[in-house]
Amino acid sequence: MPGLIQVGVRGLIGLALACSTVLHAQDIKIGTLFPLSGRIAVLGDVFNTGVNLAVDHLNADKMLSGKLSIVAEDSQGTPQQGVIGMSKLVNVDKVPYVMSGVTGVLKAIAPIGQRASVVTVNGGGVGPDLAELGPYAWNVIPLATIQVQELIPFMVKERGLKRFVIVYLDDPTGEGLRKALEKELPRVGGELVEALSIPVGSQQFGGIAAKVRAARPDVIFLGSVGPQQVQLVKQLRDNGVTQQLATYYTLPELDALPEAKGMYYTSQVVDWDSKDPLTRRFVTDFKARHNRNPDTTAANYYNAVRLFGVLASELQKQGKPINAENLLAQRLAQKSFDFIGGKVGFDATGTVMMPIQVNEITGPGGGKMVYLRK
Repeated sequence: MPGLIQVGVRGLIGLALACSTVLHAQDIKIGTLFPLSGRIAVLGDVFNTGVNLAVDHLNADKMLSGKLSIVAEDSQGTPQQGVIGMSKLVNVDKVPYVMSGVTGVLKAIAPIGQRASVVTVNGGGVGPDLAELGPYAWNVIPLATIQVQELIPFMVKERGLKRFVIVYLDDPTGEGLRKALEKELPRVGGELVEALSIPVGSQQFGGIAAKVRAARPDVIFLGSVGPQQVQLVKQLRDNGVTQQLATYYTLPELDALPEAKGMYYTSQVVDWDSKDPLTRRFVTDFKARHNRNPDTTAANYYNAVRLFGVLASELQKQGKPINAENLLAQRLAQKSFDFIGGKVGFDATGTVMMPIQVNEITGPGGGKMVYLRK
């Protein structure tokens, strides 16, 4: 009897351990570190539309052996709060993969990810130096240098607009955009005649409008996002600035602004009418949830989640732990991925390689493509 009892106890312990292993495999968590409050909380809302849809699709398809869930932290769009949120995700929640956005936040949290061996994925920031943050820092969005390289030749050579003013936010993204314009404009016969920085949080731009008028530009390039970008466009127009506007990023609120109609902006190439099953499913389900067309930012964060799902699924098949080292090795081994917008790869810096198009805002619901280099 004692022997039977011992066998029975060992069997129960083994069963408990097995169940624990199964439950652990099913409880796969990854992190988000988005601005959920503060001056650019609207960005966090947009980022989450893509993340949440992708998580639901991955779980519905049973791509992983268990359920995928999100641990969300609020960066408030600031480096300081980003560091606090990242530290919790790394040290408390122990996630292997964190999605974030906003250049300043990404630069602040990347060293934490490198030291702790956690992948950080950017789908919204475009600062050029985001390509230099280390092997565990990945970008699923083309960065500012690439976007500007497409926009400037179109405006100078195709539209004959040569005199540029940049109005840019005094932060790492704005500085990166200014440097990109300074570098690229002379190459195609353009000129940056004025660079005007604006403070974070500023909402009054009458003085900026006066300086823009005095510079007599052909184009005003806006290096700002969110509610500030909307106010900037509205106040420039209200203060008599009639020249062509351009930017690198739009949100639905800007698309719906009458003063923004005709504004140029860049994005990666996405055929929203594609018959590709992945894109068609994304567009159909996004419209059903949000009663509007999707945008490239939502697609980026959908792709970021999908990228994790594809990599982690393969690691599970190989019996390997889902950690940063193995995720990176699998990304390098796989080389190409099916994303919203087509098949893509990553360059040596961990930045996605995608063609860029120039679009024009036509009203609520987005815009139309006006230029794609052959």
